[in-house]
Amino acid sequence: DHQSVALFCLRLPFLKEKTSDELNYAKDVIDFLSHIGTHCFIMSLCQCQQVSGLLYYQSHLHDCISLSDMNCASILNARGAETICLHMNEPEPSGQVLFRSSEILWNLLERCNMEEVTAQLCSMECVVSLKEAFCHQLLNTSQHFDLQLRNDLLVITSFIAESPNSLLIESLFAKQLVLFATFAELKTHIPLIHNLKLSYSNEDLKMKKLLLNLLVLMSKDSAALQVGDTLSLCSRRWSAVQQEELQLQALATLATIAPLMLDDYMSCQGNACLLLLLDWCVGPDSYFSQGHSFHGTGGRGSKRAQMRRCIRVLRSVTSLEEESVNQDLCDQGTIGQLLGNKSGLTPDEEDAVALEMKSDLQLIISALCETDMHRKELFGSEGVEMTINFLKKGCDKFYSGLGHNKLVLSTVDCVRSCIIGCYTTEDYFLAQDGVFLLLDLLAVRSCFLPLLWKVSRLCDNPNTVSHILDWRDGGGQTAARLLLQLWRDEEEDLGLKRDQHGGITGLSAQHDIHPSLHTHMSSAAVLEISENLRAKIYSIFCKLGFQELPGLSTKDYVTLSIVRRYLDLKVGEVWDEISRELSLEGVRPITPDQEALNAICRITEDTARRIATEQSSIVERQRQEDVSEEQLMYTEIKSHWKQRELLAKSRDNYVAKTSNYEILKVLYVYIKIHKSYKGSTCISLFLTQFVMCLYAGSKSTEAEGH
Repeated sequence: DHQSVALFCLRLPFLKEKTSDELNYAKDVIDFLSHIGTHCFIMSLCQCQQVSGLLYYQSHLHDCISLSDMNCASILNARGAETICLHMNEPEPSGQVLFRSSEILWNLLERCNMEEVTAQLCSMECVVSLKEAFCHQLLNTSQHFDLQLRNDLLVITSFIAESPNSLLIESLFAKQLVLFATFAELKTHIPLIHNLKLSYSNEDLKMKKLLLNLLVLMSKDSAALQVGDTLSLCSRRWSAVQQEELQLQALATLATIAPLMLDDYMSCQGNACLLLLLDWCVGPDSYFSQGHSFHGTGGRGSKRAQMRRCIRVLRSVTSLEEESVNQDLCDQGTIGQLLGNKSGLTPDEEDAVALEMKSDLQLIISALCETDMHRKELFGSEGVEMTINFLKKGCDKFYSGLGHNKLVLSTVDCVRSCIIGCYTTEDYFLAQDGVFLLLDLLAVRSCFLPLLWKVSRLCDNPNTVSHILDWRDGGGQTAARLLLQLWRDEEEDLGLKRDQHGGITGLSAQHDIHPSLHTHMSSAAVLEISENLRAKIYSIFCKLGFQELPGLSTKDYVTLSIVRRYLDLKVGEVWDEISRELSLEGVRPITPDQEALNAICRITEDTARRIATEQSSIVERQRQEDVSEEQLMYTEIKSHWKQRELLAKSRDNYVAKTSNYEILKVLYVYIKIHKSYKGSTCISLFLTQFVMCLYAGSKSTEAEGH
């Protein structure tokens, strides 16, 4: 009785008056609980049976201990998780041992390192103990409390399944889980589940979803794919809402399992079933979806949730690039079904779910058309119009956050796989200003490398060059100038030194400086070609040409001189890397090879000097043009001021004629004489000069008078 009272009091928390009490009295509390545990330890089996009434209070004590992070860590260090799991099935009339054990395991999983807890639970003995507990709860209990405990054990099993060291397969627990997951849908003659009955309650629904999730977790182990038998379908008895949730969960599971069990997927005619389901999703018949569970996000009241999961399964299957699977899809008209209005997606749908489905559709079509010219022809004008529509919207909303960036990337990949290489679709793509849209995306600094690669591939079509040269952005910038600006930005990111005009600053500044690589690694100079933009930009300029490009400034021409010599510089960089590798490895080439290496290095340096000279000439020519324009402007300014002086003098003369009587008389005489001697030029000039002198004298006299 005294023990009962003491244990009943221990269910309450200890009094903490100060913040420091937890640290100051931690050791005392631990010693106290240890003494209590020692005092309650009874060796006699008979006495243990007599104190069974104390189990309730002991369970409270265990729960209180396991609610502390520090105590949980101590339990884990003492391999308490393994010990509790091994003893969770011991017979006890009240049935509380299994429940309390699962509660403590839950606390350990929540408050300790999950990997350490699952590592203790992954042993064969623990997995077998957990299997026995779950099977007992599944086959022999029906109370709501027991069903919840069954699901809790299944969640703990899910954590174990995530560990690569779990022994679910070796313990045959995985096989039983597969049987339970397919129960009521697949017939079987295994005696284990003959007495299994489901009440189709919410707890049974949760168990079904947990079992399907376990299939996904176990699929990471290739050995788990061999578990289970393929059996025929039987009738279902789930409600409409439950059936919808399970259907969505099954599709989500299939997206992971189907690529791993491709032969079984094809033997079950998975492609045909998915295409029929997709055709039902876009059909006109009404269907009011309940939209329960997270799998139904964005699909309440419609078939969008089913269509989304169906498309995702097709994407996961086609991503394997298995030709037999792709051919089977194409034979069933998948390309035509996914394009245009047949896909069931209107162009105005802009929510995250619709954008995801559009992206997945294009990835599926890209996987189907990438290696087959006939399929690219099937893509045709309808597919080109789809890509044009998506590119137009992506240019303005690339950074919206809804998923337009993924849609644009999948569209660009669709251009590569379905359009490039087929002249019919290429010409239609160019006629719809597709290159303009790609350059618009490039101008807003989005997905440089894929876009440049696609544009360079399109340049193989002779009609592409004129479209690129005609393109202008909103500020009037040409494509050539945009590419050269991207080149300079790439050089800045690589840390290459350039002067204020973009010219090279030294003979070693014409290419990247890479560290030495091991012999088993690829050359850094070669890897650079595929990892940055400059090789793609050089490829495009080789198609556009390096002369008479519109809209370039002096800085652009300086950069263009480097672009034109990119291949020569890259060859020199590769040879320089070879020379450095030989030097670091202590290898001395034979004399002819050494002379050849030295000659190549000199050629590279000469190339750099020629580039520097050309750049200096461009800058000097621009400086002279600036000086000439400055002189012309100065001449115009002088002429302008001279004109202003003449106008001012003319005005003064006019004012003098109207305000001074003496000047007016002189001018009158001048006009009269001029009319009299109009026929004699010499006399007219003489009289004119004479009168002007009188006029000047009159003005001076007037000035003196004032």
